This record gives sequence, C-alpha cells and structure tokens, in this order.
Amino acid sequence: MNIKSLLLGSAAALIAVSGARAADAVVVAEPEPAEYVKICDVYGAGYFYIPGTETCLRVGGYIREDIGVGDGGSFDGVNHVTDHQHGDDDSTYWKQTRFTLKTWTGQETELGTLKTYTEYRINFGNSYGDYGTPGLAGNTEANPNAGGDGWQARNKTSALEFAWIQLGGLRVGADESAFDTFIGYAGNVINDTIVPYGNFQTNVIQYYFDAGNGFSAVVSLEEGSGEVGTIDSYVPHVVGGVKWTQGWGAITGVVAYDSNYEEVAGKVRLDVNVSNELSLFAMVGYGSDNNLNDPTNNIDALGRGFYKQWGGNWAAWGGGTYKFNEKTAFNLQASYDDWKNLGVAANVAYTVVPGLTVTAEVDWQRVGQGAIDNQSVWVNATKKDNVGGLLRFQRDF
Repeated sequence: MNIKSLLLGSAAALIAVSGARAADAVVVAEPEPAEYVKICDVYGAGYFYIPGTETCLRVGGYIREDIGVGDGGSFDGVNHVTDHQHGDDDSTYWKQTRFTLKTWTGQETELGTLKTYTEYRINFGNSYGDYGTPGLAGNTEANPNAGGDGWQARNKTSALEFAWIQLGGLRVGADESAFDTFIGYAGNVINDTIVPYGNFQTNVIQYYFDAGNGFSAVVSLEEGSGEVGTIDSYVPHVVGGVKWTQGWGAITGVVAYDSNYEEVAGKVRLDVNVSNELSLFAMVGYGSDNNLNDPTNNIDALGRGFYKQWGGNWAAWGGGTYKFNEKTAFNLQASYDDWKNLGVAANVAYTVVPGLTVTAEVDWQRVGQGAIDNQSVWVNATKKDNVGGLLRFQRDF
C-alpha cells in the first residue's frame, strides 16, 4: 500500500465518522412565541384580557387608615378606658386600618355583558364607643360596651362585602340593598349614617333597566342581614325604584317591603348640579312602623327595621359638595328624624397626589327624646350631645 492510497482511505474514514456525528446532533427547537397580556379598554382603564379567554379582568382596592377622637357616640372616639397604672378613666384614639381587595370582570356575550364584582375587607384596630358609663343617653338602656374590651386594638372583622354576577340587567349575589345604592348614599361625608337611612349588606336577585334616555328602574328581591333584617320565611324583602337623570341632576324614588315585620318604607331624592363646582342633594324618607314598635315581637326591632332604620315615621337628609379645585372639596351633610335625632357631618377632602386622599371630618350627633323613650339610642351613645373628629388617609389602587 502506497502513501497516496493510505491518505485517501484516511480521508474517507474521517468523512464517514463526521457524517455519523452530524446525524446524531441535537436539534434545538425554536421557542414558542410569548403570549403577552393584552390591554382591554372596553370597560375602562385598568382591565386586561385573561390569557386564553375573552374575559377582561381588573384588580384594585385601597389601604385606609382612620384616626378618630372625641365622643364614642359620634362614631369617632373611645371613652372611659381604664388607665393601666392608676385605674383612672381615660379617653383614647379610635384607630382602624383597612385593606380592601376588589376585582371586576367583563365579557361580551349574545345575551349581553357578563360582569362580576367582588370586594373583600380586612380590618385591624379598636372599636369606637364608651367602655365605662353604665347607661346610654337618658339612662333607659344599659350600655352594652361597659366593661368590655373593644377599646383594645386587634384583628377585627374580615368580610366579603360584595360578590355578584350580572348578565345584562340581571344581578345575583352579595350586594348592598337597592334601597340605598339605587337612590344613592347620603352625601360625600364619611359618617353619613348619624341618622341612618337603611341597612346595606344583603343577598339579592335584582333586575336593572336603563332606557338610555335618562330613565332607569330596578326591582330587587333581598334576603337582608342581621337578627332584625334576615328573612324568616320563603318570602323575600322587595325593593323597587325609578330614576330620571339629566344634565341638571336627578330625581329618584325607592320603596321597600319588609317581609319580616310587614312594613313599608320609601325615600325620594333630588340631586341638583348647580355648577361645575357645586352639587346639592335633598332626601326624605317615610315608613310605617306599627309592627316595628311592638314590644311583644319575638325579636323586638325597637322601631328600626332593615329599611326604615331611622327613628319614627319620617326623616330627612340634605347637603352637598363644593369643589374648590381639582384637589380640594368641601362636603356637608345634615340629617333629622321623627324622634328628634339630629346629625351634622362636614369634611374637607384633599388629594395629595393621584391615588392618595386625606380627609378631615367633624361629626355631631344629638340624641332625640324619641330614641330615649323607645330605648333605641343610635350607635350606643351615652350622652345627648356627641362630638368627634376623624382623620382619614386612603391610598386607592
């Protein structure tokens, strides 16, 4: 064998080996295209498509810190707390921190928009009230807070406030009563229930109609909540309402049937947009209460039902908002009822930066003689006149 033949043989062997190795090489697959979250602007800012679906989701909420001082009967103070060293009676702050998580979803279907809403709240702090005075205002009732430990800071309630499904105009789930939401809350003050205008949380089967020309209506079957409010049979509470909304404001009316005590209550409201800066409202309520005042009832409502929560047959609320500029607003509300309960609340809300608002509020409750006579003093006030102040920091996201 000559040198030339040996070189040719070696070259052929190397080519064969290289071909075999090439055949055994690992082929790296191309990466799958990344599926990025897409923005959904159909329902407003903050929504995005859940990957792989046509459902739009928004996640939000707020963190809030409330600091109150004054009388417990104003919703703001903590009174007659025993001093740790000397045993004297002191007053201290009412403080509450809240974390709230909210979700919204929306999807278009052949039957209309399919929506959901949830809201979950977690609270830490103490509870406003008087923890030493043995009797409530007028001394016709014992003070349920006396000697209690509610003044101590702790992990308090965590609650599912809202969880409903809505298809078109039909809504089912946990919501606030249409007796309050359809007609609107009593102003933009924090403590708007010094004279209460109805209870809130309930399960609903509800239908909302919007004609598109300013006229809207609602019918709501409701379960109620609490000892007085939760229905005791298969007969639900029933709420109905109508509204006319135009550029100048709105006129709204709601009526509710309380199936537990077989009583009826209603409210009428007028909203007026006086200018771009000033808006005013006035609301009146009237309700029957013979059964609510019957002391022989198995559960004595003490004159206050799930819907007619104010004292006596009638009540009135009024107030407004004045916007000084884009950051600062002044809010005022006054209220009065048949039992001569009187409430006034006023605050200034200031937006420090977008998403952070600081509100300073002053509250006053004067307990009416009717509440004393009927042993139904509101918010366990131990004095006739109750004054307090509240400072709120809230970060919305």
